[in-house]
Amino acid sequence: MRPLRAILAAVTTAVAAAGLTTLGAGSAQAATPLPNRVFAPYFEAWTGESPAALSAQSGAKHLTMAFLQTATKGSCTPYWNGDTGMPISAAVFGADIKTIQGRGGDVIPSFGGYTADTTGTEIADSCTDVNQIADAYEKVLTTYDVTRLDMDIEVDSLDNAAGIDRRNKAIKVLQDRAAASGRKLEISYTLPTTPNGLAASGLAVLKNAVTNGARVDVVNMMTFDYYDNAVHDMAKDTQTAGQGLYNQLAKLYPTKTPAQLWGMVGITEMIGVDDFGPAETFTLANARTVYDWAVSKGINTLSFWALQRDNGGCPGGAAADNCSGIAQNTWDFSRIFAPFTSGATAPTDDFSVAAAPASGTVTAGSAATATVSTAVTAGSAQTVSLSASGLPAGVTASFAPASVTAGGSSTLTLSTTAAAVSGTYQIAVTASGPSAVHTATYTLTITGGTTQCTAAPWSRTATYTGGQQVSHQGHTWKAKWWTLGEEPGTTGQWGVWQDLGAC
Repeated sequence: MRPLRAILAAVTTAVAAAGLTTLGAGSAQAATPLPNRVFAPYFEAWTGESPAALSAQSGAKHLTMAFLQTATKGSCTPYWNGDTGMPISAAVFGADIKTIQGRGGDVIPSFGGYTADTTGTEIADSCTDVNQIADAYEKVLTTYDVTRLDMDIEVDSLDNAAGIDRRNKAIKVLQDRAAASGRKLEISYTLPTTPNGLAASGLAVLKNAVTNGARVDVVNMMTFDYYDNAVHDMAKDTQTAGQGLYNQLAKLYPTKTPAQLWGMVGITEMIGVDDFGPAETFTLANARTVYDWAVSKGINTLSFWALQRDNGGCPGGAAADNCSGIAQNTWDFSRIFAPFTSGATAPTDDFSVAAAPASGTVTAGSAATATVSTAVTAGSAQTVSLSASGLPAGVTASFAPASVTAGGSSTLTLSTTAAAVSGTYQIAVTASGPSAVHTATYTLTITGGTTQCTAAPWSRTATYTGGQQVSHQGHTWKAKWWTLGEEPGTTGQWGVWQDLGAC
């Protein structure tokens, strides 16, 4: 599985030389390194939402973008979510990423993830050419002018020794290119963990990196989904897992100081109820405890899965892509973790926003109203513009007035048509000021509306690509990436089909 070191060295040198023009050209030199401490929650890139908009609404200046993978096993070309309609291009997320960077933030593109790692479409599992893997990494790095790439390696990819070796060799090639051109580059590995540190398979990934001379800057542990049939104190287990990783890193990197070792540690929580169930629930109190611990230890990265889950839209429910499963306000976890980013400061002038009532039920064809109130929380009052998003078909929103001075209020009217589809929807009410953006959530339930599915029925023999919708067993489903033969509702929340609700 390993070529002769002499051959590899020659290939690495040649490819490094070939890559100097790309890495050293144009705006690549302007890339700003990430802060020494960074909060970067995961953004689910398949939902069709704007990362720049959610970054502003949540207060998370940095995002980890999930995921990059090949469309088919054996390919060397990565796409966002493996969707051939979402190539590595400035036309796909480029404007959003520039907006985030213009606000002083950045994104961390992440390769792999659960689906890629179980289907052979993680690029180093899929592609057998080390140089082409390095080229793919370089294209992401330069297209989006970022400084860190993440490798999310779990499940089957942890057992693919050839893929592990190719990945680390490709990272070394990329690092040599970056060093030759003076380009800042960081590499993070996101790995599953036990409550006491990495399992042997995850540790083997790092050992192989050391063998190949690939520098790992951050080891980001997924401190959730333990699946050991025990009730967990998720904050305590994060701390013991972090200490376990520190001890493992100390053996791998014996010349590093304690501060340097802690500075290699990253933590990713799964907010609310994780995939195992209520026995592994990460609460807001857990978040505050983990925040204080992370600051005291000087770890590098604090994250969670995922930004779109940071709301209380399904209290008492199971793990889902779009809500936490616990009672909370929208962006509660983001607001606890956001100050972790070093150099972050609260706006001089700031405000809050709330909707009362926070929910309502209407018959299709009628309207619901709520009072949207704002209040000054810091500094002076500022002009706040109001908008609503997440509106289903057949629903419109209006504000009277459309903007207020912080401290004032407006009436939100949600009007529905007779053709509106029955169901419950989370409406985001966003208040935008010169120095801050905040969001409240209004839950709208529509009864007596349309119930007929409009999407074409799912077919076992049809090929679907990311974004396509089908109807199946009374629900509408949206494909997150390319798929063939996977039945909606049978592959779980990490599967290809996203449940858009009853139709």
